Amino acid sequence: MPISKNKGAPTIGDIADLVGVSRSSVSRAFGKPELLSEDTVKKIRKAAEKLGYFPNQAARALSTGRPGNLAIVVPDIANAFSPPLIRAAQLAADSHGMSLFLGDSGEDPAREFTLLNRLVVQTEGFVLVSSRMPDKKIKEIAEKHPLVLINRDISGISRVLIDTSPGVEAAVVHLAEIKHKKIAYVGGPSVSWSEQQRRGAVRRAAEREGLTVEYVRSGHATFDAGREAASAVIAAKASAAIAFDDVVAHGLLAGLNELGYRVPQDISVIGCDDVLGAATYPALTSVSARHIEAGRMAIEMLLNMIEEPTISNVRIALDTKLVVRATTAPR
Repeated sequence: MPISKNKGAPTIGDIADLVGVSRSSVSRAFGKPELLSEDTVKKIRKAAEKLGYFPNQAARALSTGRPGNLAIVVPDIANAFSPPLIRAAQLAADSHGMSLFLGDSGEDPAREFTLLNRLVVQTEGFVLVSSRMPDKKIKEIAEKHPLVLINRDISGISRVLIDTSPGVEAAVVHLAEIKHKKIAYVGGPSVSWSEQQRRGAVRRAAEREGLTVEYVRSGHATFDAGREAASAVIAAKASAAIAFDDVVAHGLLAGLNELGYRVPQDISVIGCDDVLGAATYPALTSVSARHIEAGRMAIEMLLNMIEEPTISNVRIALDTKLVVRATTAPR
């Protein structure tokens, strides 16, 4: 049924009559679905879809003072890590009758701050993914607006952390077990919390296992950065490499191939986040990352914070594991 702007457009009264509930129940199904049973919400929304009804967000904002919108800002929407997380966040917001605005900071902290300033009057709260802004700036924003962080650990601010340290340490142990002695770590953005966690995990595990590590800086978590890092990995005489994420690892696979090196026969490669694992050739050994859970949980935390402002310092850490595929082999 097409969207109608005529006086004959369906109303919450029409939905209430069709489902056999009160008008207030229909209103709650779109504004505060947690106050109703899941079955009732499903029936009301199904009836709304059948009638072609869409809630008037502008009218709702005027009557409640709440715009019904949330925002999520990511550093790079093109990175394979972002889309599944964004989708999970959008589905979580939608299940609570909320819209989700999306911002891409392009790895630029100044642009990230500008985006938040533009979105603040239209939204009830933010989720910042791998924020590149300084701690001080983030704290200032959190004092004024509901805010949840993903992969940024700042005390006093609610955050969901994908703790890749266990998975990365397992990757180093895996390489040691298949007799590698010298490995390279191809890093990501230096300001990234995840980069600091992963680099530290490589260092700790390598020291325990007696491996030598050569650190190669790629600077950006991009395919081209990984591709360009291939020559440095070879120059380091490493027999294996762990990349900051799957995108960098994918570029590294291409760069090694261009230089005439076979994976895993000549050199082993491990990624992180496990968003491209089965899609590369050979299939990429990678550290799993529960990014879908992180997106959903961040939205749930943000909505809880909006309803109860005193909830502002919840810390959830999601652990990770190594998924071994075809890009690692004995030295």
